[in-house]
Amino acid sequence: MITKFDSLYAGHVDMDNVGYAGTAVNDRWFNNEHLATVFSKSENICKTMDRLGYDTFWMAEHHFQPEGYECIPNVIMLAVHLAHITERIRIGCGFNIVPMWHPLRMAEDFATADILTNGRVTFGVGRGYHTREVETFGSPLLDQPANRELFEEQVEIIFKALTEESFSYHGKHYTIPPDVPYRGYDLKEISCVPRPTHPWECWQPIQSASERALNFMAKMGIKGVAGGGSAEGGAMHSVVLAWQEIQRQHGRELELGEDLAFGYHFYLCKDQEEGIKTAGKFYEENLKMFGPLRLVRALTDQQIEDMADPKKASAAGLPTIDGAIKSGGVLCGTPEQVIEHLKAIEAKYPGLNRVMVSQPVGTPESVILEQMEWFAEAVMPEFETQAELAPAD
Repeated sequence: MITKFDSLYAGHVDMDNVGYAGTAVNDRWFNNEHLATVFSKSENICKTMDRLGYDTFWMAEHHFQPEGYECIPNVIMLAVHLAHITERIRIGCGFNIVPMWHPLRMAEDFATADILTNGRVTFGVGRGYHTREVETFGSPLLDQPANRELFEEQVEIIFKALTEESFSYHGKHYTIPPDVPYRGYDLKEISCVPRPTHPWECWQPIQSASERALNFMAKMGIKGVAGGGSAEGGAMHSVVLAWQEIQRQHGRELELGEDLAFGYHFYLCKDQEEGIKTAGKFYEENLKMFGPLRLVRALTDQQIEDMADPKKASAAGLPTIDGAIKSGGVLCGTPEQVIEHLKAIEAKYPGLNRVMVSQPVGTPESVILEQMEWFAEAVMPEFETQAELAPAD
């Protein structure tokens, strides 16, 4: 049963001339003053969601993007600030890109945030998808097996640091602690000080849904986000079935959809045809940005090349919002149409209790605020959310 509605904001600043025929991604370049508006935009969205009864405001960690698409470099730091200017909403790390951190530093920072916000920050981890980011920080991304190997070792260290009073770890990439003398004894274990003082959980995006990835998540007790953001929207039934089976192999019997969140881009309108005209531009801008990063399975190499040229894009046979609506990845229509779709999802996946409804990168702040308000007033009351919205202890 759907009881929680969240939203993901990847950190894009307001921009004009969006869509396939608009400004090419690599031609966008904003000055520092405009890039810094990501923080006031985050504040305004988060405050609005807090007032309207949403459960979690998720943000994404990214770096080095003067193009203006993902401009929040430290979601843990921003989460602490947002928790202090809101009353009850949770702040989600969607997601901390682990290969760009030392795992002990990430554990310490999250523990600090947990304590300073009275347990209102939700932890999240990801492997990354921008070579400019991950490789610049000295970690592999082009070498995907090496990236995953590093990520898994780092996450194991983070979990040890957050859950064990003291620990040691000896792996391929890390030896913690180092074998050194310290104040008259040989160092054998180390402690994260302090550790979280509230119950916490960890979330991770499901992108490839490989057996290895799902096995690792099940082993670590990590929950999964399917669709939305950089991924194709909605939930692929095969992924939900695979998730359930992997959990069963690890000794957990879950209902379909349990311990998952489904992510959707959405746009409410009085008339679907008119809404498509407006939302289509934002859908296209989102695809323009993420497509070349090989995050959209349906795109061919030629389409990705043509997408970078506004003159070629219109004749390249690129995906349209109409197709995304038909496949269930984008919710665009009247509130009644969106409610009908979500009710069908709820019936199909009885274990699902969390849905992320967001706007694509390129959507102006004014539209985001308007849409979040309308969704809360017209859609959320049709679902049993109220019992789940008590402030964190």
